[in-house]
Amino acid sequence: MTAASAESLARPFNIPSKKLGMWLFIVSDALTFATLLICYTYLRLGSAQWPAPFEFFPSIVFSSVMTLVLLTSSLTMVAAVHAKESGKTIRWLLITMLCGAAFVALHLTEWTHLIRDMQVTPWSNPWGEPLFGAVFFGITGLHMLHVTAGVIYLGIVAAGFRSRRFTHDDVEVAGLYWHFVDLVWMFVFPLVYLMAVKP
Repeated sequence: MTAASAESLARPFNIPSKKLGMWLFIVSDALTFATLLICYTYLRLGSAQWPAPFEFFPSIVFSSVMTLVLLTSSLTMVAAVHAKESGKTIRWLLITMLCGAAFVALHLTEWTHLIRDMQVTPWSNPWGEPLFGAVFFGITGLHMLHVTAGVIYLGIVAAGFRSRRFTHDDVEVAGLYWHFVDLVWMFVFPLVYLMAVKP
């Protein structure tokens, strides 16, 4: 087998195999989130008693801060991908991880407030529509799980990049995943939060 044929096997469709694998994962995961958000919209439109529980302060302000943190992490991920020095790449990856961890911490704080203070669970809530809790915790929980996995993934990439086991291509592939997670939140935030503002 020649070097050229070996390289073509490693790069199907002229795309590096790691990047192709990540794109395939993103497409399949996008279908999962799209299905959940379509189901949420269907339930919301189909129920005359669907609650609008979120007050502008603190709920919407708090979730807006979470959005700002996640958008900032997207910018730091871009900086990590475009950094020319390995030290700067690692530094930007660590800042991105810190933003992701802050997002998860803020989200868990919000969940604690909803569960403990407002008695909202996946099975019931004080507003009478039990499916609200199920879809809210289902969608936001799945997204939070993706952010948590992304923080761990970036940590592995940063450690591997420092030890030269990973290359800049691996950082770019990790960036694809991180931007996907951020993009999903840009659909979750208006559909789940902004459209449920208490009148």
